[in-house]
Amino acid sequence: MKNMKKRHYLVMDFITLFLLVSAFFTASAQQIQSNVSRGSSLSPTTNSTWLSHSGLYAFGFYKQGNGYSVGIFIAGIPEKTVVWTANRDDPPVSSDATLLFTSDGRLVLELAQEQVAVVADSSGSASASMLNSGNFVIYNSDQEIIWQSFEHPTDTILTSQRLLAGHELISSISDTQHSTGIFRLAMQTDGNLVQYPVGAQSVQVQNAYFATGTDGSGNNVTLNLDADGHLYLLNGTSFNIRNLTDGGYPTEETIYLVRLDAAGIFRLYSHNLKQNGNWSIVWSSSSDECDPKGLCGLNGFCVPNDLKAECVCLPGFEMVQQGNWTAGCARNFSEESCKSKNGDITYNMQEVPNTIWEEFSYSDLTVPFKDSCKQACLEDCNCEAALFKDRTCRKQRLPLRYGRRRPGDSFIAFIKVSLSTPTTPNINGNIPKENNKVLRVDILIIGASFVAFGCMMLVISGVVFYKNHFRYRKLSCIGNVELGDDFAPRSFTYSELEQVTGGFREEVGRGSFGAVYKGAILNGQKIVAIKRLEKVLAEGEREFQTEMKVIGRTHHRNLIQLLGYCHDGTNRLLVYEYMSKGSLADVLFTQEKKPCWDERMGIARDVARGILYLHEECEQQIIHCDIKPQNILMDEFGCAKISDFGLAKLLKQNQTKTFTGIRGTKGYVAPEWHRKLPITMKADVYSYGIVLLEIICCRKCVDWNLTEEESVLEEWAYHCFEASDLAKLLGDAEEVDQKQAERMVKLGLWCVQYEPALRPAMKKVLLMLEGTVDIPIPPNPESFLSAI
Repeated sequence: MKNMKKRHYLVMDFITLFLLVSAFFTASAQQIQSNVSRGSSLSPTTNSTWLSHSGLYAFGFYKQGNGYSVGIFIAGIPEKTVVWTANRDDPPVSSDATLLFTSDGRLVLELAQEQVAVVADSSGSASASMLNSGNFVIYNSDQEIIWQSFEHPTDTILTSQRLLAGHELISSISDTQHSTGIFRLAMQTDGNLVQYPVGAQSVQVQNAYFATGTDGSGNNVTLNLDADGHLYLLNGTSFNIRNLTDGGYPTEETIYLVRLDAAGIFRLYSHNLKQNGNWSIVWSSSSDECDPKGLCGLNGFCVPNDLKAECVCLPGFEMVQQGNWTAGCARNFSEESCKSKNGDITYNMQEVPNTIWEEFSYSDLTVPFKDSCKQACLEDCNCEAALFKDRTCRKQRLPLRYGRRRPGDSFIAFIKVSLSTPTTPNINGNIPKENNKVLRVDILIIGASFVAFGCMMLVISGVVFYKNHFRYRKLSCIGNVELGDDFAPRSFTYSELEQVTGGFREEVGRGSFGAVYKGAILNGQKIVAIKRLEKVLAEGEREFQTEMKVIGRTHHRNLIQLLGYCHDGTNRLLVYEYMSKGSLADVLFTQEKKPCWDERMGIARDVARGILYLHEECEQQIIHCDIKPQNILMDEFGCAKISDFGLAKLLKQNQTKTFTGIRGTKGYVAPEWHRKLPITMKADVYSYGIVLLEIICCRKCVDWNLTEEESVLEEWAYHCFEASDLAKLLGDAEEVDQKQAERMVKLGLWCVQYEPALRPAMKKVLLMLEGTVDIPIPPNPESFLSAI
């Protein structure tokens, strides 16, 4: 009986213990379960967070400098990594602040002196929860989500989170300061994922430093991250457009996130929860820390140093704010007049090798040597910096932006500084304070200046004497006239050009604008091509000369240089440099002259660079309107140069022959000409796409000697691409890199899209040609031949 009672008490004690343990775990579960009801609150020092059920993520206060901020961080690892910040540009709050889920369902931050900052405007909500995914959500009474942190990202995307179309990530100021930084990753509504400096507008594509090249993929494209590290772009809910990573990374006890770092690089990170180690980089949008534009601010440039980016000020400049490179650099001397009262130059030019800034120049010159570029900027009071490469001198004004040093690049920068400024900044951007050396340099500069001034006076005196002596003397032979590269086009009389061509005896070609004749100047040492324009508008002398000077001011290695012109009565002639290898059509469509694949790719890049210069880089924007192989000429070194640019507006509207009310050549004309739509730069992109397909295939765009299926090149190209049978398109006579060939065919098909908005700009075309930007799968171009 006694044993029975003892067993009874033991059972009762066990039940009681079980109930107590159950109650303990239930209470613990309720504490860690993040169902937040109205009226709940947090404070920075006590009860500071609402945890997810797993305990991995927390919503609430975290330490920020000397105060506290509100956000979401990973609480299950020692680093407490912040992944989302509320009101990120507000200053940190003090320890007496309160985060309150109000009785009317709003999430607010109550500060001192009865100030209130709204964290989430969710009036009428019933509850909130910190989910295991890292998403903080607020529900209505029907348990429907009415607000969630995943739809308001800051600089980070977590697993199962999407970056929606029209949304963006903006970097933090630093790894420890989560206010808005200077870089952004935009998921654009055109389907393109692009990185920009925050100061640049999304429409300024030239300011992008990373892009997926998926524009035209639809207006519902999202960036997605899966639990295995698969990072990809998705159109809608099912169509995968582009993989940034292939995924398949370890998932056991491992978490992933993608972040736009404070330094502007977009990266995928992983962290092993068991090992409690550091975050590891799985993938990066760039391997060069100097790629993010704007990292070093205005008048600074980025220098790669052992996989790290270091910022340096221009010579004669110093940091605006110590420790803050994004504020840029300013001159460390007061600006002086460009020249002194007696005409002496008061500045010097400091050389910075292998350095470039992405800023439009106000003047481009063709000069033989770098010293000529330096002197041209020094003598120009508007010029404050110059870039020299391949005989091209680009004059620029301050401020300079997006500067970077590119080891191995032949660009040389010249910066105008005061004569008393030391020559070179060190790697940290500081100017050495060596007064004795500066004094010796000053003496040398002054002495050299006197010598240079004396030489200059001798040259000027000689020129004045020559002009006075020969003022009324006629040239004995027009063949002795030299056309300098650095001057505007020279005006010729008709009789002069008749003389240098031997009476227009040797015709070397005939194009859209008229016949081309061979001529010689400098006693036959310099060969020129003289084009006689036919049926041009009867413009006045001033208008024609203005147009010629605009064309003459275009200087680019991939454009034919205009040396002179004739406007004599009804005669209109142009004098160009002579191209010994004829047109691209002669080379491309002649079996014996056909270039190899690498040479053809070089030609494609040359033509793209020339068109890009006309569209975006020359002083006055020019739309060519007639890009075709016959208007692309080849020099003796195989370099392609575009001709006949800027002449379209000189044609009569009723010209027959090649033009029939539409400016362009059949087969190369963009569909908008036939649709009577406004003509933009995208018309040239279309023509370039046709030429690119011809370069790839070494055949004409329309060839009725072939079968009906193959006769129109753009339709045949899409058919072969769609069938994954590029061998039919390329033929088997030559070894060709199949991946590169596929990229080029895709690019050509994008360029010949029926709708102009779908065609890439020439800047992007060139990036695709150079392999910098990926090329998505193009849609069917819908040839305009079947649409009209």
